[in-house]
Amino acid sequence: MVRRAYPPGVHGAKGKRQLSEFGQQLLMKQKIRRIYNVLERQFKKYFKEVQSKPGVTGDLLLQKLEMRLDNVVYRAGLAVSRRQARQVVNHSNFVVNGKRVNIPSYEVKAKDLIEVKPSKKNKEYFVKIAEMLKGKKGTKYPSWFEVNSEKMSILIKSKPGKEDLNIDVDAQIVVEYYSR
Repeated sequence: MVRRAYPPGVHGAKGKRQLSEFGQQLLMKQKIRRIYNVLERQFKKYFKEVQSKPGVTGDLLLQKLEMRLDNVVYRAGLAVSRRQARQVVNHSNFVVNGKRVNIPSYEVKAKDLIEVKPSKKNKEYFVKIAEMLKGKKGTKYPSWFEVNSEKMSILIKSKPGKEDLNIDVDAQIVVEYYSR
């Protein structure tokens, strides 16, 4: 099988076509949606919520997406992927400030304490995760939360700043997409 640097078909070898401005905006929006595993309707709702707030709208949007419970669980290393984090949260494995939460889109706030349910800590999955976390003692977590690997808990210290978002996206393009 031969791998070529251009798309298949009759017109593929003519060269890479330049995306329009709208195409670039749409591509960036879809990329962010796929990274955070959010549906279109929910993403649009997040955008409308942050649009009226003071500050840079793109940064506020990414901040809102970062504060989702499934994303925090993923960032803390309690799941291998965001999809797995979503499933683990869906199966009622976590309590936030002592209350059971099984909604992946639950928005955590500063000073929230997220813990694995005491009844679930002895499950095979969490025993393996605890071993992995102990092996990653020197791992650098984002500065806006703190992970306690012995208690299997996460303490949210503050909202994430722009420097804490280590994904390669330009949220301002998404703002332009929605303001057309």
